[in-house]
Amino acid sequence: MANRVHRPREDAEVDFILRMSEVPVLAYFIGTWPKAIEPSRAMDLVVGAVADEYAGRLAAVRIDITRCPAATGRYGITGASSYVLLKEGQTVAHGTGPTSTGEIRELLEGLL
Repeated sequence: MANRVHRPREDAEVDFILRMSEVPVLAYFIGTWPKAIEPSRAMDLVVGAVADEYAGRLAAVRIDITRCPAATGRYGITGASSYVLLKEGQTVAHGTGPTSTGEIRELLEGLL
């Protein structure tokens, strides 16, 4: 995974990163239980590639559903491998399930 992806350990860190970001934020939610591990790893690869490609124009945040329940609830996340795209603190896109770098790029092209 790219070093450009923030990995907060608790809700307060998530809130700080989202408040301080001057660029759009791609927040994705992962799970650490057995059925969520593979889909979460796939999202790690997708978001890592996108974070590298859009360095300086996008912040990426990997949020563990178990460690950050408030952030998970705030964005209506119901399962691992979900994401929200935020601009100026407002959700502008969201998705659940397998996502490709191409799909994320399409969302970003309209924002950046």
